[in-house]
Amino acid sequence: MALMKMWFSLGSMALMFISVMFILLSRHKIQNKFLKGVTAFVAYSFMIVSGIIIFVVVFSGPVSK
Repeated sequence: MALMKMWFSLGSMALMFISVMFILLSRHKIQNKFLKGVTAFVAYSFMIVSGIIIFVVVFSGPVSK
C-alpha cells in the first residue's frame, strides 16, 4: 500500500509540473485566445486534480504493515 501511495504522489507531482508548463505556454507562447483558454483550463484542471490527490495521500494517514 505504501508503494501505491508513493506512485500516486509521484503522478500528482508530474501533473503539477505539466500544469506549470501549460500555464507558461498559455501565458507567453500562444496567441490564439481560444487555445489560450483551453490550455489554461487544462492546466488549472490538472493542478486541482493533483492537489486533491496529494490531500488524500497526505491525510490518509500512515500505512499499516
